[in-house]
Amino acid sequence: MSNEKNPSDTAAVDPEKPSVARAYDWYLGGSTNTPIDRAFAERILTVLPPAKTMAVDNRNFLRRVVTYLVDAGVRQFIDIGSGIPTVGNVHEVARDLAPDVNVVYVDNDPVAVTQSRLLLRDDPATTVIDADLRYPDAILNHPDTRAVLDFDSPIALLMIAVLHFIPDRDDPAGIIAAYRDALPRGSYLALSHLTDETASPELRRQVRTCIDLYQNSASPLVARTRHTLSQWIDGLTLIPPGVTIANQWNPESLPPSGSDHDLVIAGLAQLPT
Repeated sequence: MSNEKNPSDTAAVDPEKPSVARAYDWYLGGSTNTPIDRAFAERILTVLPPAKTMAVDNRNFLRRVVTYLVDAGVRQFIDIGSGIPTVGNVHEVARDLAPDVNVVYVDNDPVAVTQSRLLLRDDPATTVIDADLRYPDAILNHPDTRAVLDFDSPIALLMIAVLHFIPDRDDPAGIIAAYRDALPRGSYLALSHLTDETASPELRRQVRTCIDLYQNSASPLVARTRHTLSQWIDGLTLIPPGVTIANQWNPESLPPSGSDHDLVIAGLAQLPT
């Protein structure tokens, strides 16, 4: 895998086109979205009715994981595929527990980058990078990353609901290995991902229909298994309960959302100290 450059450049935002980032914001109950985005999100719901609940499950897992990590002493985060940092974002959740938290937000959606920079323009302990997760060097060695984070201390790398947009041909296992090898000792890696391995036949049909719709888009969608995610973080220390249904990860720290599906799997692992 080559990660010598980052092909992502922030393009002009077209308000007449729906944004995946703003649609996700709507799923989460945010206000940084337009009627066009809401119409797009509602169309997705006709294909995959649990989509809105899945967004909530991912965000609740993010809250649980950030809470756990701050309690463990982590004060530095990289949130890759961050979308628009509203409605329970990393720095707000973390700073409710510890004020001295620094966060690097990363996305390659021009809407997400533009909106995030606007929202965080007065926060010197955060930065927003326009970059593609497939190019670890471009993210980890970006001057803004190095200005905000201390690579002599552990860093939590979050990849929440983003790796299912990375097809096998882009070698997601190799990408994760590159991050793992570049992060400081004692750092953490958190993942959540679309799955249909234990879904009912009807839910599996809905997921496959959604995947088919994405195949000709710039962001093809892939469902994977717990075994695959576990292989990606092999050699790291899995934090209990391991790779599991997102709603079942450390549920006592945040009540489950009441999902009636098991389409989101998640886990947290630590690099050797």
